[in-house]
Amino acid sequence: MLEISQKTNLLEQETFKYSLQDVEEPNLYRDVYPYEEVPRVAFNHRRVPIGMPEDIWITDTSFRDGQQSVEPYSVKQIVDLYQLMSRLGGPYGIIRQTEFFVYSKKDREAVQKCQELGLKFPEITTWIRASKEDFKLVRDLGIRETGILVSCSDYHIFKKMKMTRRQCMEHYLAAVSEAFEAGVMPRCHLEDITRADFYGFVVPFVNELMKLSAQAKIPVRIRACDTMGYGIPYPEVAIPRSVPGIIYGLQHYSDVSSEMLEWHGHNDFYKSVTNATTAWLYGACGVNCSLLGIGERTGNIPLEAMVFEYASMRGSLDGMDPTVITEIAEYFQKEIGYQIPPMTPFVGRNFNVTRAGIHADGLLKDEEIYNIFDTRKLLNRSASVMLGKASGLAGIAYWINENYRLTESERVEKHDPLVVAVKEWIDKEYEDGRQTTLSTSEVEAKIEALSGGRFRRL
Repeated sequence: MLEISQKTNLLEQETFKYSLQDVEEPNLYRDVYPYEEVPRVAFNHRRVPIGMPEDIWITDTSFRDGQQSVEPYSVKQIVDLYQLMSRLGGPYGIIRQTEFFVYSKKDREAVQKCQELGLKFPEITTWIRASKEDFKLVRDLGIRETGILVSCSDYHIFKKMKMTRRQCMEHYLAAVSEAFEAGVMPRCHLEDITRADFYGFVVPFVNELMKLSAQAKIPVRIRACDTMGYGIPYPEVAIPRSVPGIIYGLQHYSDVSSEMLEWHGHNDFYKSVTNATTAWLYGACGVNCSLLGIGERTGNIPLEAMVFEYASMRGSLDGMDPTVITEIAEYFQKEIGYQIPPMTPFVGRNFNVTRAGIHADGLLKDEEIYNIFDTRKLLNRSASVMLGKASGLAGIAYWINENYRLTESERVEKHDPLVVAVKEWIDKEYEDGRQTTLSTSEVEAKIEALSGGRFRRL
């Protein structure tokens, strides 16, 4: 039977309306996920159209998923990070929401102190157990939206919850109905969607959610959760691993609008950022991230990465202030004691630092040769070099100019006698068996001695 689609305004087959497949045995996709071997990428050569929404945004889970994998943050730390996040997101709220736990007294105190700041963005949301008591708690806190867990793969339905698909669907729908009764907008976290039977459970379940939503006249947000990082961004990949297929399918077969569709990914296979951008490209307005990518196992989508992905896609930061990223990184290190791996893009100590002498020579002539963009302007971090046995004259000259913040007229060239003297000292250090790089304070002390007071330690 044919009917006009309200989404495409084209005649489509009614067979695209999928019903629940209440199977007796779980579908674990053993051909794709053999467990004893590396997961496989299957192709079906079906393409879906790119359809980036008019507006895209970032949401945050630092105080929920992120906080589950580190020492719990203090109330002050949560409030400080919330303020930094608001500054980073800018006046237009590109960082649209952030979610909190509300189980403990400390959790609720953090929520209330952030609410008292009166900031419009990021909007405060929560994540709770699907119970009447928790829905009432959210409502009493004056919070509009909350996340609830609706695991959707047979790994979870059969193995963890010990239910059939129908029992699980009815359980979830009852929980959502309770949220509506409490006057709370639910955000349904479709856990493990990249191992789920998409047409046999996910689409029929979301269709029922949309019916409930229409009856209650309360929207439902759908968060597609790539819980194990199995998502694949390439065109023509088969479901259940296809990110384009999942986003397109939720829109096309379940009528989830872009504004109500969000992607949440993990980085187990190094694809979290690319998968998130792919979700934007194929129709999801929101991508859910955490500061520095902190989260379960290999982490979440790094929020700071999506700031730059946004700017790359839109051609503008749209009011976001990326220099706050450096402040956030410093806060994590100095106030929280979190050690950021030094090579981490944008926030690691060495992300725009070079050791190679030939690279330093390029930086000395024009930093654009070896720097990804103007990191001084965008991140308030100058490109720099690390002095060691491979630095060379150019590296030493560049280090002196940047470390002492020398003006154009004060800058030293690589054949300056001071540079040559520092090079001779470094060479001797390594000839005598040194293996480590040189610390800033060590080099400054030597330069002060060699320059006769021309340069003093900062």
